Formats: sequence, structure tokens, C-alpha cells
Amino acid sequence: MRIYKILPRAAWTEAHEAGRFEGSPLDLADGFIHFSTAAQAQETARRHFAGQADLVVLEVEADELGEALRWEASRGGDLFPHLYGPLAASLVRYVTEAPLNGDGAPTLGDLK
Repeated sequence: MRIYKILPRAAWTEAHEAGRFEGSPLDLADGFIHFSTAAQAQETARRHFAGQADLVVLEVEADELGEALRWEASRGGDLFPHLYGPLAASLVRYVTEAPLNGDGAPTLGDLK
């Protein structure tokens, strides 16, 4: 199963050069890196990234993250993937752009 992380391009560039992504300020505050499934990602983009330009979407194979990945309930009860530890840049399968649509929400395209 693939999972997705939305973040500013500059943060990904920095992480890629360092070889690992430690997390966004929110991730660091919460103690884990927030991911979304394909079914959850567009709503995550709309809720948390509206109006933010120059975003990218990282695609990662969940099974490759091992025991550091946990599925935990959100406030609404949906299970979300949370990574307890850094994300190795080498595990990112694809990076795609997330341009803003006419309503200011990032468009993620066809996630699988």
C-alpha cells in the first residue's frame, strides 16, 4: 500500500540533500510524521495546505517503513499512517507537484 506526505518543495529539497526527512514543525510537535492514504490525501491537502503554493507529494510504500509505521485513529476515527522516526529519502518512490486549484486547494492528481 502506498502512503503520501504533502510538504513544501523547499522542505523536500532540504530533506533529499540530507538523505532523510525529520518532519515538518507539526510532525515534530506531535512526535511522528503524518502521512495519508490515497483516499485521505485530498482532504488532508484541502484542510491543512489550502493556499500554500509550491507543494509536492511524496509517495512511499508503507511496508518498507517497518515497525516505525503505526496506524492510529484520528479525531474522526479514521486510521492514519504515522511514522515514528525519520523518513529515509531513498524510500520515496515518487515526488509529484501539487498545484493549487481555483479554490486554493492543492491538486494531488491520481493517487493509487
